[in-house]
Amino acid sequence: MKKYRNFIIFSLTIAFVSCSEVPTSFPYVPPANANYEQPPMLSWISKFGLDSFFKINIFRGADSGYVALFAKDGHLIHATAKGFADIESEIPMQVNTRFRIASMTKPVTAVAILKLMEEGKLKLDDPINLYLPNANDMTVAISQSAGVDGKIETRPLNKQITIFDLLTFRSGIGDEKGKSDLGKLWGENYIFSGLGSLEERVNKIMRVPLYEDPGETWRYGWSTDLLARIVEVVSGATFDVYLENEIFKPLGMLNTNFLSMETNQKSIAEVYSKENGNLVHIVEPRSNPLDWTPGSSGLVSSAPDYMRFALMLWNQGTYNGIKILSPESIGLMTQTHVKEGVLVGQVEGVGFGLGVGVVIDSEKSVSVDRDGDFWWSGFYGTHFFVSPQTNLVGVIMTQNQPTKGSSFPGSYGVYIAPIFAFWGI
Repeated sequence: MKKYRNFIIFSLTIAFVSCSEVPTSFPYVPPANANYEQPPMLSWISKFGLDSFFKINIFRGADSGYVALFAKDGHLIHATAKGFADIESEIPMQVNTRFRIASMTKPVTAVAILKLMEEGKLKLDDPINLYLPNANDMTVAISQSAGVDGKIETRPLNKQITIFDLLTFRSGIGDEKGKSDLGKLWGENYIFSGLGSLEERVNKIMRVPLYEDPGETWRYGWSTDLLARIVEVVSGATFDVYLENEIFKPLGMLNTNFLSMETNQKSIAEVYSKENGNLVHIVEPRSNPLDWTPGSSGLVSSAPDYMRFALMLWNQGTYNGIKILSPESIGLMTQTHVKEGVLVGQVEGVGFGLGVGVVIDSEKSVSVDRDGDFWWSGFYGTHFFVSPQTNLVGVIMTQNQPTKGSSFPGSYGVYIAPIFAFWGI
């Protein structure tokens, strides 16, 4: 806590001169495990500091608004909503406001794969060509630079991509980022561009040369979209239907679905970004999957819904008596399988499990966490974490699209907010 002492003192000082407000009413989130007693609520001074931090950020135009939930020992101990879901229409944030959660879709996809594994329908070391025949034709780039003929030279893969490679983001699959010729080629085949089903888009990117052979390097990309298609092939259901029947309904996540299933997008918090120091409304968010169901992005959810999912992970795969995964699968998911090269240049002290980041050196990490904590975030400023050592779980959401060309998230507030929760338990 020492590295954040001055920051906390400053925020609490502001808190004492802030106007008092009616406390946010708690959403309905049943405890994860009835065997744990209800712990004390988050301390009043932490609540005061957290709310003041949010109000300061909203006042200075850093974000439009926030929703934050924290749970301890499986029970909700704090809920707050500040600012606006829609500034122009003056619609306030509420604890049940729904958000584009973007890459927080990835842990959900990982859980779907692990569930199918437990059912004996696939194995983590399965090569993906067992389920995706086009994977037989995948190649790897010999160089990221094109030759004099303008083409990138390729060769066959040293080994087939496995499901485990996809889950650990070591498949060689990239995305549109990068200034190399190979990066530009991935950009030309941007998975969110144009029209097409999950199957069609996955087939498209499997034609692009890999950055490296599978199993070599952690690389953020579209690996989980291939996993989503594998879920469809193995289960016989479309990806959205599988998630609805096997994860969302059992957990009571009634406000979670894909953006492509939305009938009224006005029910979702508006997306904003910074231009010349000011918040501006983004009418068409950058990754807006309106006609398909990605495994890497695309879900719309609320903080209470995602808290149910996070509490299931904390409680070793079971939530409120409903078993989604076994403790063994949760252990496999949150084990550090990749210890180097994760989020290089963005976040320090983090390794990677199966679909989630895992803290391996809390002294280097950006927030106040513990070794073994696991988490993931979304492109538009959503974040969740599970801290097994402290039994603290948090979900913090806003909607702030990063500025063009930025490799960093649009909102830093969602990463700073957990400091107050760790400090107040």
